[in-house]
Amino acid sequence: MREQHSSPPVIVIGAGIVGAATASFLALAGTPVRLLDASTPASGATGAADGAVSVASKRPGPMMTMARAGAALYRQLAEEGLFQGLFHRRPTFLVATSDAEADVLSDHSEALAEVGAPVLWLTRDMAADRLAPLSRKTVAVLEVEDEGHAIGYSIVSRLISAAGLKVERNSPVAALEYDGRSGRVSGVRVGEAVIEASAVVVAAGGGAGGLIGLPDVSRPRRGQQLVTERAPTLNAALPGSLLSCSYLLSKKQGGDADQRGYGVVIDPLETGQFLIGSTREEGRNIPENDIDAVAHLATSAGDMVPALGRLRILRCFAGIRTAICDGLPMVGRMPGIDNLFVAAGFEGDGICLGPLTGRIVADLVRGEEPEIDVSPFDPGRFAGRSIAA
Repeated sequence: MREQHSSPPVIVIGAGIVGAATASFLALAGTPVRLLDASTPASGATGAADGAVSVASKRPGPMMTMARAGAALYRQLAEEGLFQGLFHRRPTFLVATSDAEADVLSDHSEALAEVGAPVLWLTRDMAADRLAPLSRKTVAVLEVEDEGHAIGYSIVSRLISAAGLKVERNSPVAALEYDGRSGRVSGVRVGEAVIEASAVVVAAGGGAGGLIGLPDVSRPRRGQQLVTERAPTLNAALPGSLLSCSYLLSKKQGGDADQRGYGVVIDPLETGQFLIGSTREEGRNIPENDIDAVAHLATSAGDMVPALGRLRILRCFAGIRTAICDGLPMVGRMPGIDNLFVAAGFEGDGICLGPLTGRIVADLVRGEEPEIDVSPFDPGRFAGRSIAA
């Protein structure tokens, strides 16, 4: 059975933050679009994310540059009203607890300064004043301004409603359909139906690689996180997120299937609670918690902020993120197929980069020049591997 349309729409596969942003910006620009999801909106990595809109946490290079633009877009859209009430501006404090970590932090501060992120080194007295609950074992603190926080599923909901979109839920795309003569994508297969399309954007997270013929370039990474009980006084004493240098180091670790990296982040939430994360577990594709990880995260957070050790953990959760083998997401047009686009593999950076990526991909689909250079993320860098069609 083939669904007919007088003017085939652009089909966006995946209603996480990247897919929802892409579909929303297309629709707001007047482009007919259908947004399909294998389950429900924000049910994957977006719904299990910590919500950090952070440049401070990114790897130096194109990811940090992209994040700087992504955070700026959040601020802009909050001021314009689209993200009003959803994006909360605040600084991030990078914390070193040893001389070795302080050296890592010094190098990281230089990279942040190169992309224009406003940074400030806090002396011990300044840190004691700004961050009174912080452990006195702290060696160095770097404050990074122009950061923020946004709940992923709330951003997705706002994008969908603002564009008047209806998500086609429980619609897993089994395969892409191609025109044998032109080689262009002609539609997508959902069950027994083929839905015609003028273009297709694959923003399906872990399912993206298989759909575009690159199943071996991505891998799952599990992240476990905790949420504490409310502690309003302690919460108010921390004006921003605390990010240990161990988090930066965990991003540099290798990809052994049995490897588990820890990077401590303490996030004061608007509810008065704290979100504590997170693990980085290669090859784990089941979103479940285990007691060793929960205990390690809770203990590490208590070492950084001793008062946290007296709070109850109310909830633990885990999410599966999709990481690309070279550490960079895929964003752009698939080589040799002028109407097939991909935006996937953001691992833990999707909340920060999602709206910006959606706007960039929407521009590409509409034949317009994107606002920033995304050539480092070009899926064509995997051209030596098997590619669909």
